[in-house]
Order: sequence, then C-alpha cells, then structure tokens
Amino acid sequence: MSVFREQYTLQGSSQRPIALDLFKPAQVTAANTIIFCHGYKGFKDWGPWPKMAESLVSYGFNVITFNFSHNGCTIDAPMDFTDLEAFAQNNYSKELQDLDSVVNWASNSPSLYYKDHRAPIHLMGHSRGGGIVLLKAARDLRITSVISLAGVSNFGSRFPKGADLAAWRIHGVYTVFNGRTKQEMPHYYQFFEDYLQNEKFFNIQLAVASLKIPHLILHGTVDETVSVEEAKFLKEQSPYSILKLFKGANHVFGAFHPYKLAELSPEFRRICKEITFFINK
Repeated sequence: MSVFREQYTLQGSSQRPIALDLFKPAQVTAANTIIFCHGYKGFKDWGPWPKMAESLVSYGFNVITFNFSHNGCTIDAPMDFTDLEAFAQNNYSKELQDLDSVVNWASNSPSLYYKDHRAPIHLMGHSRGGGIVLLKAARDLRITSVISLAGVSNFGSRFPKGADLAAWRIHGVYTVFNGRTKQEMPHYYQFFEDYLQNEKFFNIQLAVASLKIPHLILHGTVDETVSVEEAKFLKEQSPYSILKLFKGANHVFGAFHPYKLAELSPEFRRICKEITFFINK
C-alpha cells in the first residue's frame, strides 16, 4: 500500500512549534487514527518510529507522530537536540498541553474524517510518552483506546532524590548525560516544581484506575529502563487492560538510531500486529 506522509506545524505550549507528521493511505481514508507520543530524550523520527507508522498505515490506520514542543529539537533540526534551553524548560504540563493541541488538530482535520464522521482517535506512547497518553486518555472523552509501549507507571519516582534533589533545588539545574549524542541534557528545577504543584493530576495509578476505555500494554521482559514490573502494575490497576509481554525484549524492543534497515524487526512487526488486533477486535 502506498503511504502519504504530510508535514504540519502546530502551536504548542509557550507558543513553541510542534512538528507533526500525518501518515495515511494514499487512496483510502482510514477509519481509525493513532497518535503516537515519543518518550524522554526522544523525537518522532527516532529509530523505527516512521517505519512503524508506515506499517500501521498498511494495516488500515492513519498515524500521527510529532515532536513535543520542548523536546530539545527544532523545526529545522527535528532529529537533533540543538535547543537545550527548551529542553530545560520542559515539564509534564507542557507535554499534556502539546498532546491536547494534537488531539484538537486531529479532531478537526478534514483529512481524518471517514464517511462524514471523525475517525476514532487512539493514543499510543513510548516510555514517558506512555505515561502522558494514560493521563490524557483518562480525562478526554474523544479518546477511543490507549496503548502503553514500554510505558512508565509512576512519574514521581523518576526525579532525583536525597542529596541530588537538594543540589538541584540549590543550583536550579540538573543534567542527565545522553550516551548517544554525548550531550549533558539540562533540567531546570521548575520541572520538579510543576510536578509538585500538580502531583495528584500527574498520578498515573489514579488515571489508569479510572479508565473506561480499552488499554493495551506492550512491554519487554528485560527492559533496562522501565521495569516489566511497571507493566504488571498497570495491568493490575487498569480495569480494561490487556498485557502482552515480549520475551527477551529491552526498552526499545531491540531498536536503535539511526535505523537504516529496509524492514521492521520481528519485534516491531509483532507490535504492529498486536495493535491492529487490539483496535479492530
């Protein structure tokens, strides 16, 4: 199947731009739209994400991928962390605002209407993006289903603790080393302050417990970043959830960047099939 890839720019939080790609069938308007959210230190074109989107289109979906407005990339350099000041200013509130902008756009785009009706919207997020989509899905009636791909179950546990947290408060900045790019990625203390001010709203456990829509959880058994126990915890808390474990798979299901292979790996082919079965059942 031929795939169209259309590029758009939306206005995100703090008036920063969101780079957005719409993948859709070349001739037929799909009946379902999947919005994909990348994770921490991620971007829409990382590794196999574009090929995953194309594969999902071949199964009959529209797919939207986008860069969060404060992920450190820019419109001109969507795969490089050239704006570390924006990265330092990021927080969960801004990512939720960005996702809301994308859902609003998808809800009103003529390209995503099917037989005069808006195509149902499904959210999917990887890692930190998995937590963001769960918070959004629990509070937005426009969302039909939600998919956690190696998704986190708790935001509060991911902040520095003890002496590191105290130093962050005193100095105002905390850095995390990016092993791939060899950059020190800064976080301003406002990130933690934003979390404290909205701690109940950012509680993923409460969000998934209140879900009234189908929830698919996909997770590798040897995930080195987000433990498989977090996936099992989500399954226990989420009343309409399905858990599918990938034996021997890590946090990115064996993927890497740049991804120059012509085809998707077996793990990602299975991911696309699991998603297709989940949405279409």
